[in-house]
Amino acid sequence: MSHFPEREPAEAYTVALPQHPRPVVMIGAGGIVKDAHLPAYRKAGFEVWGIVNRTAAKAQALADEFGIPNVYTSLSDAVAAAPKNAVYDLALMPEQYPAVLDQLPDGAAVLIQKPFGQNLAEARVLLEICHRKNLVAAVNTQLRFAPYIAAARTLIAEGAIGELYDMEIRIATETPWEIFPHVLGIERLELNMHSVHYMDLVRSFLGDPDGVSVATVRHPAKPQVSNTRSTIIMRYRDRPLRVTISTNHDHGFGGEFEEAFVKWEGTKGAIRAQLGLMLDYPRGGPDALAIAYTDKPELGWQPVPFEGSWFPDAFIGSMSALQRFLEGSVSELPTSVDDVMHTMAVVEAGYESQEREGIALATKENTQ
Repeated sequence: MSHFPEREPAEAYTVALPQHPRPVVMIGAGGIVKDAHLPAYRKAGFEVWGIVNRTAAKAQALADEFGIPNVYTSLSDAVAAAPKNAVYDLALMPEQYPAVLDQLPDGAAVLIQKPFGQNLAEARVLLEICHRKNLVAAVNTQLRFAPYIAAARTLIAEGAIGELYDMEIRIATETPWEIFPHVLGIERLELNMHSVHYMDLVRSFLGDPDGVSVATVRHPAKPQVSNTRSTIIMRYRDRPLRVTISTNHDHGFGGEFEEAFVKWEGTKGAIRAQLGLMLDYPRGGPDALAIAYTDKPELGWQPVPFEGSWFPDAFIGSMSALQRFLEGSVSELPTSVDDVMHTMAVVEAGYESQEREGIALATKENTQ
C-alpha cells in the first residue's frame, strides 16, 4: 500500500447512505439549516423528528416547510421526548456549543457545525465535554463530501494523476458578509468561518502539515469585518508538495475574473474542481470538474461526471458518515471531533503565524 494518505481515503468518504437511518433532532433554525441541512435530509430521505430553537416562529416556519412534526423552544424538553437513537444536529454559533452539548444524553450521537470553537482553547473545552459524556461526536466539515470533491478523491486514490506534488485552492469573489450578521464584529472571521473549510479539506487528503504560514488582513473600508483576505501555506516537510490557499472576499469587480477552485497536480495529470457555490455568492455559478493527463496533451481538459453540489449534497455526506459509523457499516469516522481538533490546531497556528509576521527583513543600516 502507498504511504500517501490521499491514496488511502477512509471508506466513509464513499457516496453512500446509511443502511438503517436514525431520526435527526435539528438544533438551530438559521439560514444554513434552511438552505442546506434540511434540504439535504429531505433529499436523502432522513427523518427529521424535531427542531429546537429559542424563537418559536422561526422553528415553526421551517417545521411547516419541511414537514417536521415536533417543535421545541427548550432543548431539555426536546431531549426528554426525542427517540433514544436520535442524532442531534447542532447548527448554532460556537459560543453556544458547551451548554448544548452538556444537555445531550450521555452517549448520544451529535453532528456539530463548524468551526469547532472560535479558537483552540474553546475547542479543547468542547472536546473535553464530548469525551466526558461519551458522545459519538463529529464535526460537519461538509466540503470533504461535496460531490466534485468525492469524485476527485476517488480518481486521486486510484492513481489517475500519479503522485501529487501541488494542491491549490483559490477564491476571489465578493462575499456579502452583511447577510451573516452574527459574524460581524467577531475577532476572527476569515480563517475561522471560511478558510477552515479549505485547511480541513487539505488535511483530509494529505494529513497534518508540519507547519503553517498565514497572512490574513482586513479591508480598509469594511471596519465591521475583522479579516477578509488570506494567503495560507501548509508545509509538508518530507514531500515535494506545494499547498497554497488564497482567499479574497473583496473581489467586487464583476464576475469576469472571479475564481473559486480546488486544483490537484500530479506526475501523471491534474484535476480541477470549480466551486460554483462561491461564484456570485449567494446565487452561485456552475460547478465543474475536469481532468488533464500529462501523456495525452492533445485531449486537453476533459470533463468528469458527478451529480449534485456542495449545497445541499455535501450535508448528506457528512450526516451519512456519522450514521454509517454508528451502525457499523464503516469502521472509521474521519470527521470525529478528535480529528477536527487537528484542523483547529492548524487554524490556531495560522493566527499565530499572522501575529509573528514572518521573518523580518534586515534594515538598510544593518546591511551596510
